Amino acid sequence: MIQIIWTESAKLDYWGNIEYLEREWTLTNVYSFIDKTNDLIELLIKENLVFKPTKYKNIFQVPVTKQIVLFYKVLDNNDIELLRFWNAYQDPKSLML
Repeated sequence: MIQIIWTESAKLDYWGNIEYLEREWTLTNVYSFIDKTNDLIELLIKENLVFKPTKYKNIFQVPVTKQIVLFYKVLDNNDIELLRFWNAYQDPKSLML
């Protein structure tokens, strides 16, 4: 079975986005982000899908929301490593994968 591996950066991004939504938006927005993330992870596990490739080998991107993009890597054993939950409003030059 495919395993999902969360990098420290992905965890920090994920919780940072939740904290931002709690501060600036509503609980409905928080739950929506969490649900969309969970749905996307389930899709990756069950459907054996790959989304838009990046310039990095085996690294793909998929939008979670209009503003947040998930970057993930497919490992040699087909496990999926979540790399970043990138907010599109950040400077793209600072994105480190």
